[in-house]
Amino acid sequence: MKIIVGLGNPEKKYENTRHNIGFAAIDYIAEKVGININTGKYKALIGSGYIEGEKVLLAKPQTYMNLSGESLRPIMDFYKLEPEDFLIIFDDIDLDVGRLRIRRKGSAGGHNGIKSIISHLGSMEFPRIKIGVGAKPKGYDLADYVLGHFSKEDQAILSERMDDVYDAAKLIVSGDITEAMNRHNNKKK
Repeated sequence: MKIIVGLGNPEKKYENTRHNIGFAAIDYIAEKVGININTGKYKALIGSGYIEGEKVLLAKPQTYMNLSGESLRPIMDFYKLEPEDFLIIFDDIDLDVGRLRIRRKGSAGGHNGIKSIISHLGSMEFPRIKIGVGAKPKGYDLADYVLGHFSKEDQAILSERMDDVYDAAKLIVSGDITEAMNRHNNKKK
C-alpha cells in the first residue's frame, strides 16, 4: 500500500493558499481516480482506492501544517508501513510557480510540515513532490506569503500543472520514481 499525502491547513480560510497546494493536488488526484476523501481518521481526511493497480490511501492531515507528522505516524503504525511507502506533496517557495521537483528523500529544507514528518516517521527516506509557489517578495513576512492566495495568472499555471503532478504520483506509486523525475523535474511551466 502507498500513502499519498498532501500537506496543507484545515479550515475554509486556508483554501487556495500557497501552503495548501498539497491539499489541492490530493483533491485533483482523488477526482481523477474516483476516490472519495470523506473519512476522518488518524487526524486526517482520507480515502482509499487504486492507482495503476496499487492500493493507495490519499490523506490530507488536519493537524495544521507544522504538525503534519502527528497524522502520519498512526497511519504508518496501523498499516505497518515504512517511510518510503509515503509520497508527500507540498509547496516550495524556492521554485517558480508551477515548477515541480521530485525527490526520493531529503532534508526538510526549512519546511515545517516536512520537519514534523521527518521527526514522527524517524526518517528522511520518503519520496516527495514539491510544487513551486514562487519566491516570497522582498519585505513580505514568510507566514503571510505562504498563507496568501494565488493571483489569477498563478492559479492558471498551477491548474495546468496538476496533470503533471498526477502523472508523477502514478509513476511513483508504480515504483518508477526515476521516470517521474526525468519527465517532470526540468519541465518548464
